[in-house]
Amino acid sequence: MRSRTATWFECKIRYEKTMEDGMQKKVTELYTVDALSFTEAEASIIEEMSSYISGEFEVKDIKKAAYGEVFFSESPSADRWYKAKLQFITIDEKTEKEKRSNVNYLVHAATLEDAVKNINEVMGTTLIDYVIASVAETQIMDVYEHKNALKKKETDDRPEYEQDEPAQGAEA
Repeated sequence: MRSRTATWFECKIRYEKTMEDGMQKKVTELYTVDALSFTEAEASIIEEMSSYISGEFEVKDIKKAAYGEVFFSESPSADRWYKAKLQFITIDEKTEKEKRSNVNYLVHAATLEDAVKNINEVMGTTLIDYVIASVAETQIMDVYEHKNALKKKETDDRPEYEQDEPAQGAEA
């Protein structure tokens, strides 16, 4: 399991798909891309989909997705995306009352049970108290990460450009 924090955009693509019975049908599919802007999201989804779709297609809608993080599964059976709403529990020091803050995640898994297991696997490594408020399957077909983000050294999860320069105040 690996997770990734970024700015995510949901993109709807409309095209003519050849169905199993050989008939052509107009379909609209939902994809999520990592981008810095709407323009970059559109360019990214067009580039990604060009290799999968023969013929014309159009980007029908792009909206910013409210995912705090995306959890990617390495399991070959993981073929669905689930939206998970987690509540982080903190105690207000002044009033000593419990406070819950909601964060949405996108989780790659084969089943609902696997999605919950994946959430617990990632969140279990943190010291944050959390409650899984909801997990629901989405219509998202796939998630595409930014190309530069995929270039990583094997020893570290940070992109290469972050590793080449020492941190401020660090000795060289």
